[in-house]
Amino acid sequence: MSVSSIGIGSGVLTSKLIEDLTAAERAPTELRLNRKEEEVQAELSAVGLLRSALTDLRLPARILSNPDALQELTSDSSSSNVGVSVSSGAALGQYSVEVAELAQAHSISTGTFVDKDVTTLGSGSLSVKVGDVTKSITIDGSNNTLEGIANAINSDEDLALNASVIDTGSGFVLVFAAQNSGTDNAVEITVADTDGDSTDALGLSQLSFNGTTSHLTESVVAKDAEFTVNGIPITRQDNTISDVIEGVTFNLSGKTNGSPATITVSQDSEKVVERVQSFIDAFNEVKNVINEVTQFDPDNLSTSGILVGDSTVRAVNNQLRSVLSQVIPGLEGSSIRSLSEVGISTNKDTGLLSFNDTTFTEKLAESPDDVIALFAEQGRTTDAQVSYHSKTVNTLPGTYDIDITQAATNGSFSGTVAIGALTTINADNDTFKISVDGTESAEITLTADDYTDSALITELQKQINADANLSNAGRSVTVSMDGSGNLQFTSGTFGSESKVSFTAIDTTTSATLGFSATDGVDGLDVEGTINGEVATGKGQILKGATDDASDGVAVKVEGSSIGSRGSVTFIEGVGERLVDKLNSFLEFEGIIGARETGLKSQLEEVAKGRSQLDTRVENLRSRLSAQFTAADILVSQLNSTQDFLKSQLDALSGSSDS
Repeated sequence: MSVSSIGIGSGVLTSKLIEDLTAAERAPTELRLNRKEEEVQAELSAVGLLRSALTDLRLPARILSNPDALQELTSDSSSSNVGVSVSSGAALGQYSVEVAELAQAHSISTGTFVDKDVTTLGSGSLSVKVGDVTKSITIDGSNNTLEGIANAINSDEDLALNASVIDTGSGFVLVFAAQNSGTDNAVEITVADTDGDSTDALGLSQLSFNGTTSHLTESVVAKDAEFTVNGIPITRQDNTISDVIEGVTFNLSGKTNGSPATITVSQDSEKVVERVQSFIDAFNEVKNVINEVTQFDPDNLSTSGILVGDSTVRAVNNQLRSVLSQVIPGLEGSSIRSLSEVGISTNKDTGLLSFNDTTFTEKLAESPDDVIALFAEQGRTTDAQVSYHSKTVNTLPGTYDIDITQAATNGSFSGTVAIGALTTINADNDTFKISVDGTESAEITLTADDYTDSALITELQKQINADANLSNAGRSVTVSMDGSGNLQFTSGTFGSESKVSFTAIDTTTSATLGFSATDGVDGLDVEGTINGEVATGKGQILKGATDDASDGVAVKVEGSSIGSRGSVTFIEGVGERLVDKLNSFLEFEGIIGARETGLKSQLEEVAKGRSQLDTRVENLRSRLSAQFTAADILVSQLNSTQDFLKSQLDALSGSSDS
């Protein structure tokens, strides 16, 4: 008998009765599971809101953990002829800038020709010099027109020179224009004319322009920028100057004509206030979420927050309050030690932060270093020749003593012959190769001439540091003369990797200049201790020992003094500490992640409970169906027996009546 046919025999034990009984069995457990699921989902949603708010707080906290964000600078110029821009590291103050001359790029041009691609200018070669680069360009029947010569020059990428043919309307002119401004980038052209005369104004010689022969028109004279800063005369090759005042770039566009421009570099306090306000707003959003999910109303428990009394939220709240309220380690003796001293206060009832930007701006102007240290990481040293360099994630805030046992030195090479008052450089001693810090130069050629000792030093240093191999690798040397009159070549770097050696020299170089193809003296790395533990030195950088409190803190040690070099204090401000704390909250195994994992596990248990309930109810349904079917069959059989007996009795009763 099927479930749908249950009750046919009895009319009582129906399939609806089975459904009612199984529904009664399911109801209390299902209600409990539904309530549990709703509760867990609500808690999971509340934790998700908290996670989102904490994530939104991390960005403004990270911005404030960068010292540059708190020393934003702005600049202004009183003259449209002197533009100015600043970067971090610029000193606050005012500068008076007067421009006498603007830098100009050299430009020379030929006379007028009737065409650009038919008329020939002869043949031979052009020795074109622009700056420190000289190139020889062959001119023959394939390229000896105005257009051909322009193309030949433009095809040489090493020449900072543009050649172009201009149609004046009455003829064509070949123009040579230096790509870079300044007198050092002036253009010189020396001609070797196949007609036998390289100085006349005929044939290819008409392109000559040098100190001896000049047949071209100087349409734009090469000039350096000439200006003064606070009355100090300065010249530069370009009109964009970034190497006069650290962090300040001048853009010269015109002469000031006796009216100096006043350049002001000041703190952009509005930008800094804006960043702090963003941090305050993001933190208050976190507090609003915490207050909402943990609110408690003893008179109406139904309105209490879903996470009231939750240990995870309580831990987050307490740890955030601890970071923001405590005195920053390392600032105990400073004028500013905590957020409350820069206009950031906490409401004792709500925990929300309020921000007095006027007080903050005043404190930023009075004590910029302390305000920066309050939010960002900062290193401070007590020795003027020792500077904070860096730290690692393992570095703990604190003050660590520095003791030096060996100062860093540069690699160097010293000549063995005293240089006379006049040194002649010629084909016998004008070429050599030098290796600096492991990078070998190409062959370096000195300009043939008679040099005083100071001029020879200048020429050597100029040619060595202009070498592409060395400059591309960031290598350089300083050339000087020691007390004995010997040439000395010193690497621009410090440490055991700092080396200078000559790898090839010309015929009489050793005899006249005093250096040979040998190694010099290698540099030394700094050695010493930080916090009493042996530190690691590389060049001038000394780094704290692993597994010590100073682990990872690094300082740059300049000078040659041995012994105690003061101390370094590493300060970790609110921004940096808060970023670390937020990362610990939000990482996979952090307390927020652990709470979410726990809640998701509870949802899995609810799902498991539902599955078990379905199985139990289905088993009950099957059992009731079997029992009801058996009972229904028995009732049906009894009904049949009843009908049989009744018919028999009725038959007997009829027979008796007759």
